Amino acid sequence: MSGTHRGRGADATIGGYLINRLQDYGIRHIFGIPGDYVLGFYSMLEESPIEVVGATREDCAGFAADAYARVGGMGALCVTYCVGGLSVCNSVAGAFAEKSPVVVISGAPGLNERRNNPLLHHKVRDFRTQMEVFERLCIAGTELRDPLTAFAEIERVLDACDRYKRPVYIEIPRDMVHVVPPAAQSFLRPREEIDQDALAEAVREAIERLNRAKKPVIIAGVEIHRFGLQDLVLELAEKAEIPIAATILGKSVIQETHPLYVGLYEGALGCDEVTDFVEESDCILLLGTFMTDINLGIYTAELDLRKCIYATSEQLQISHHFYRDIPLDAFLQALIAAEPHPSKRPIPEEIKPRIEPIEVEPARPLQISRMVKMLNSHLHKDNIVIADIGDALFASTELVVHERADFLSPAYYTSMGFSVPAIVGASCAKPDQRVIAICGDGAFQMTGQELSTVIRLGLSPILIILDNGGYVTEKFLHPGDWKYNDIHPWNYYKLPDIYGGGRGYKVQTEGEFAEALEQALEDQSCAQIIHAVMAPGDASHTLRCLAERLGQQVGGHPAS
Repeated sequence: MSGTHRGRGADATIGGYLINRLQDYGIRHIFGIPGDYVLGFYSMLEESPIEVVGATREDCAGFAADAYARVGGMGALCVTYCVGGLSVCNSVAGAFAEKSPVVVISGAPGLNERRNNPLLHHKVRDFRTQMEVFERLCIAGTELRDPLTAFAEIERVLDACDRYKRPVYIEIPRDMVHVVPPAAQSFLRPREEIDQDALAEAVREAIERLNRAKKPVIIAGVEIHRFGLQDLVLELAEKAEIPIAATILGKSVIQETHPLYVGLYEGALGCDEVTDFVEESDCILLLGTFMTDINLGIYTAELDLRKCIYATSEQLQISHHFYRDIPLDAFLQALIAAEPHPSKRPIPEEIKPRIEPIEVEPARPLQISRMVKMLNSHLHKDNIVIADIGDALFASTELVVHERADFLSPAYYTSMGFSVPAIVGASCAKPDQRVIAICGDGAFQMTGQELSTVIRLGLSPILIILDNGGYVTEKFLHPGDWKYNDIHPWNYYKLPDIYGGGRGYKVQTEGEFAEALEQALEDQSCAQIIHAVMAPGDASHTLRCLAERLGQQVGGHPAS
């Protein structure tokens, strides 16, 4: 992907060059909202093969681009200066936290307009304010001020996005969009230096530990998906016959019906049998795993560091030994080549993920865990599941997804409102797969307006809105009659009438939900909105465990 490419006509302009390079990285859609500082670039986009997808809000465009990147490899959004750029900060922060490669493109006042520091509209403090904000939220950024360096800067920043799987920022003054550089600097991707001696020693130590192991296990994390290393992890697991667990952020990083897969490891928040299986291991191979509080079950995970081989894109640690300059893919390849042969560890039948049949009780009030079991029996390989934050996520951990990378949720940054915009991004990235999204009513009221875009684009997801009266996670974390967790009730099932498209259902019992789900699955002509009224006081097992662990901290009680 390195090098400088110059075309003719519009392609030779700074704006045209950027558009060409976005396509080279596989970007076919770009999300955003236009504004006067970026209208020239928007016109070029509309005349290009890239499809411009207008959002209802800038932060929604950011969530859509994030989901597009998670499914398709890299995403992009385009907004105007400050009022647009600063509105998308939260979405970009989430993409950075969870390693999602998103290209943020922002228009800006023209260089010729900035003389004598005028008070131009949208300006905050000075003309570098937005640039400085995104320097803190992105792995790399640039302002395309100089025609001689513009092409090389575009290459450098896009390369960083691809290499580090983090968001990047490109700011284009509006009078630079159509500039044709008289000459252009080239960009050469920095060579990745691998310390071969350190790699050999690290593999030697890892192999010694694995070959002595009687109860080995792999915990696969989200980086395995971000860097496209699923096949390497599976090859290692299958050749050495090592069972595999995943973290909540890495859910579906491998196929959950694979015979070596044992389930999600969530410390004390998850399945006791899976927790025991992992924590009883004498060699734990953590691959591409974020050691976050949610992934570790609010730090209830009991992983003995002396038994761990911890490899990510940023570090390699074996017990208390640190190895530098060893890329994750190089370590995996060398480990496979060394042919580890630990003892074969049987996987108890009771911990293998399975789709348990559930007998629908037609008059029974709807409960989240039973609803998820009913949904589970309908999932197949052509579905993408998106779970918003809260019990939508916690209950969805019980779903069994059939293909890898089919489950999306901001499970580390945990920003509410991800799911509905993510429907747009995921559907654009994989139009042949049908999205099933689960969203709480609180999260929906934040970004649910993006349902308008879903309907405008003619998408046909199934959106299940959990109507449980507000911010239920917070109600369990901090019990009491606190009015700040309540929200105004909406008739979500009537939204198709408002938006002029889609089909709505209101369900309160298992029988009603089962019937609505069957109809929604059958009807792929439009968006399906299931307004699911949950039984009062209901919550998933995972949420109840989370509340038990976090409750005292959330309440602000002093440490004892």
